[in-house]
Amino acid sequence: MGRHSLPDDYAGEGSGDGSPPHRRRTVVIATTLVLAVAAGTAVAVQGGLLSFSKSCEDSAVRLSMMTSPDIAPAVRAIADKARKDEVRSDGRCLYVTVVARDSYKVADALSDDTRSPDFQIWLPDSDLWLDRAKGSGDSVPITPGDSIASSPVTLAMVPSAAKSLGWPKKKYSWAELTAAATESDKVHLGSADPARSATALLALAGIGASSEKQGGDSDTRVAATAKLLAQRMSDGDTQVLETLAQGDSGAEQGNPEHNQAVLLSEQAAFAHNAESTGDGKLDLFYPKDGTPLLNYPYTLVDEAGMSTPESRAALRFMTLLDEPASQATLEKHGFRNVDGTADESVVAPAGGRKPQPYATAAAAAPTVEELQQTLGMWTITVQSARLTTVVDASGSMATIVPGRNQSRMDVTKASLIQALNQFTPNDEIGLWEFATALDGDKDYRRLMPAARLGDPAKGGGTHREKLSAAFAALKPVPGGATGLYDTMLAAYKDAQATYVKGKFNAVVILTDGSNQDNLSISRSALIAELKRIADPERPVPILAIAVGPEADRDEVNEIAKVTGGGGYQVIDPAEIQVVILQAIMTAGQSSHASQE
Repeated sequence: MGRHSLPDDYAGEGSGDGSPPHRRRTVVIATTLVLAVAAGTAVAVQGGLLSFSKSCEDSAVRLSMMTSPDIAPAVRAIADKARKDEVRSDGRCLYVTVVARDSYKVADALSDDTRSPDFQIWLPDSDLWLDRAKGSGDSVPITPGDSIASSPVTLAMVPSAAKSLGWPKKKYSWAELTAAATESDKVHLGSADPARSATALLALAGIGASSEKQGGDSDTRVAATAKLLAQRMSDGDTQVLETLAQGDSGAEQGNPEHNQAVLLSEQAAFAHNAESTGDGKLDLFYPKDGTPLLNYPYTLVDEAGMSTPESRAALRFMTLLDEPASQATLEKHGFRNVDGTADESVVAPAGGRKPQPYATAAAAAPTVEELQQTLGMWTITVQSARLTTVVDASGSMATIVPGRNQSRMDVTKASLIQALNQFTPNDEIGLWEFATALDGDKDYRRLMPAARLGDPAKGGGTHREKLSAAFAALKPVPGGATGLYDTMLAAYKDAQATYVKGKFNAVVILTDGSNQDNLSISRSALIAELKRIADPERPVPILAIAVGPEADRDEVNEIAKVTGGGGYQVIDPAEIQVVILQAIMTAGQSSHASQE
């Protein structure tokens, strides 16, 4: 399902050839909706299906809409006005109930198709939640439409801290700004959890991109920043505002629990300042290398399950949000237009002042892969990981990867070595390999136990260096088949037995085929055994990556889901690094949610 292409009657004004990618008109539309828009009203009237004389209450089309909490008041005001003004869709009044709910909660619910949604429209604060909602497997189908507003991600400070850094005249890049804000013991920098806040995740991605431009060991700098942010992390955007010092008094500034600077959207600062006075108001830094935008994509939920009147009414409400009166309401609540254009009526109350570059073009939105890497880095930096890496050494791993002139094993090894760079010295990683009858009657062999990457190794060097060498030494076993099931069970039991509390414990297994050991445990018996021995107090998700076109992602996903993990597929083994981080991030979020 693609993004909607609006009929001419509903199309808003174009934004010109130079508009940024945040405002996207849909180019594909469900067949039923195309037919409905093209001919529905005329046919309905001719057939007597519509009555323009009925009261709104009797004939209204009723929709439920989940929205990010920051934009809920503005959208609710627009919906209430539409109801009062008897705005209609095909002659029937439009009643939209607006419910505020954190975007990450909605995304996580939609990623599990066992939950039937009780709403038809979703308005998260960022596109990134749409990718999470799709999950790693089955999910409720969603159809993104236009963005309806935007707000740049900034760094907000109490006045004394801002002035100490030269606000508003001094301009910084993202990397320079966060470094300046964290160098002083007098400025505490707070953030929402990037796994729950688009603002925090986009800011962290911006810091990473900015650090890369500086050269040197950018990964170490970003990891260090993440560690600092984690020490003063709040659950969400609302909570991070509560950590701010409420003025410049000595008592407020000296309180170690209070922050003088926080990663915040311009709109959140606008709303905060509207309720604050004097030194309680915030000043905003806008990084000179551009800032990403929250872009509020209007999204239909399970469109195929909606009735034609509901689909048409949902489309009508989307166009209503784009009309001048609605855009004026959004502006009054501190939002920018979808193209990110700055307006003094929004910027000044939010805490922006010239010559801060608040009118600079928005930074290019990070790709899905970049966001996954950033969040994966955050997860393994903030909560140290303990991973058992289990690599398929069957003969099929010698297969040449199309277009690379390298074997699957060679490309897999290179990707694993590259992935090591994302882990800190406190992370623990071990290595197994597997193929049928690899070690006597066992299909698996432990090459290196899980240990801290920074620990010294026998014979000199560190565990990281020895592990990298062990990855490089992996070779396919000629004639070896895929002994998958026994290996999965053995690795899972070993990870449980050596579980380390306070770390993210997981088994990462890479295979390019289905189980080929006829003497092994069966799939159904494996699943039953994993269910039996799973311990919620000692969670060890299996993160199974199917490598190559012959691998069965559905099979490994069915098994891995029992442990709280999931199955993933890569056609090109070079993608393994990104998928490992994605899998860690997804499993980490699921584990966190289950503990709430």
